[in-house]
Amino acid sequence: MNKKYIEELENLVKRILTPMQDMPFNVIIRSISGHSVLPFKKDNALLKFLEESFCEIGEAINKNGIKSNRPNEVGNKIEPIVKKYLDKNGLKAVTPQNRLGKKVSTGYPDIIFSYKNTYYYLECKTYNQANVNTTQRSFYFSPSDNFKITKNAPHLMISFRIYKIKSKYYTDYWKLFSLEKLKVDLKHEFNQNNREMYGSSSQIDIIMQKNVEKN
Repeated sequence: MNKKYIEELENLVKRILTPMQDMPFNVIIRSISGHSVLPFKKDNALLKFLEESFCEIGEAINKNGIKSNRPNEVGNKIEPIVKKYLDKNGLKAVTPQNRLGKKVSTGYPDIIFSYKNTYYYLECKTYNQANVNTTQRSFYFSPSDNFKITKNAPHLMISFRIYKIKSKYYTDYWKLFSLEKLKVDLKHEFNQNNREMYGSSSQIDIIMQKNVEKN
């Protein structure tokens, strides 16, 4: 390859990798899934059910605490508790299905629930008060063939503020958000799979390798 061509490729890569900021979440979801992020219409009866559910969830969390080695994993452990108490209050919370009708536990969003024949997507998060004004990543999602948005619906997020006592996490506050007006940033990532790194398709040079005696 000649020098000019290489320079053109390098400049192209630089332009591609420039982060895109303040992109409307509702537009991104629509472009990926073909479904709209609907405005959350306040319904007093629904709000009462949600308030009761989230208060009960907080009490359930604090009864025994949540043991976790990493604070960012606490949200994953809260998800089944959220489902349990939404169900208890008649909101029929389940894991969302992908386009093929298969329930997928990983990825955005965590839960879909229904009330008066209207569906709502719900993401479960936790946060630490000390990090509220930092740039630490707190919300993310990725396009996928298994994307779980298959309905026009409001997108909500329940976030529990957590604190740690010894080896367990507890909560003292929660917030429910509507994500319709959320703005997101796009940061590109290069990656590779196991087959290309370690398996039959690998083309990278192995400098050295050796077995280690097992215990």
